[in-house]
Amino acid sequence: MTASRTTTLGLVQMRCGAARDENLARAIRLVGEAARRGATLVVLPELFLGPYFCQRPDDHTAFDLAEPLPGPATEILARTAKENRVVLVGGSVFERATDGRFFNTTPVFDENGALLGTYRKTHIPEDLLYHEQHYFNPGDTGVRVFDTSAGRVAPLICYDQWYPEAARLATLQGAEILVYPTAIGLIDEAVEQNITGDWEQMWRSAQVGHAAVNNVFVAAINRAGRENAITFWGGSFVADPSGAILKKAGADEEVVLANCDLARVGALQKAWRFLDNRRPDAYAPLTRRMP
Repeated sequence: MTASRTTTLGLVQMRCGAARDENLARAIRLVGEAARRGATLVVLPELFLGPYFCQRPDDHTAFDLAEPLPGPATEILARTAKENRVVLVGGSVFERATDGRFFNTTPVFDENGALLGTYRKTHIPEDLLYHEQHYFNPGDTGVRVFDTSAGRVAPLICYDQWYPEAARLATLQGAEILVYPTAIGLIDEAVEQNITGDWEQMWRSAQVGHAAVNNVFVAAINRAGRENAITFWGGSFVADPSGAILKKAGADEEVVLANCDLARVGALQKAWRFLDNRRPDAYAPLTRRMP
């Protein structure tokens, strides 16, 4: 029998207001709550330091919010990780790189507050009220896996969740937990009347699929509340390596905890053999753009 190797995952689903300092204080408080309840790995939502500014394609003042990494936000997040003795995936931050480019970037800290590294969002959406291509360059870090005391963690960001290639690349690098800091919600009908179907269900199903076909834990960490024409639906969840949902949040601000036995990852990968039976020689068309 495989020995248990359990980590407690804490998802911080939060509202994000106009004041950066208030958002940061709220995040710190909720990370502390997750730690007091037993979390060893805590994850914040995407761009949690402020409102989701990408609803407009031409908000030039948004670039004033960008900051270097390491920088002021990561200093505070590092201290928060150390004070609470948790591995902390710091949602994502609007990064101003030293070469003048801008990225949507996730910092990862160990329980001693050390910055283990960063991941820059690979897939950048351009859609109604999600005008991210006007603000962010496509990430250049590649998919990254961080070996932490809480397991081997791969941060991916929001729109990355629609791409099975990213989840598979993380798994092939040994990831046990895929975490998706996210900002996704419903657009007002007055703005968009042509979208049909249950978008939250579609969003959740895609990521549960990543869990099942890679036999890894998957966590999506959304924000909550209404911001202009988007109502962020919350719904943060954790799926296990069989695709079963362990915990799911409601629509409002809350901290969600889930116990994850990481030994199940290797055991199910060995049992199902999805990775062993791949045919990389047949996948060359995946690397070519569609006409």
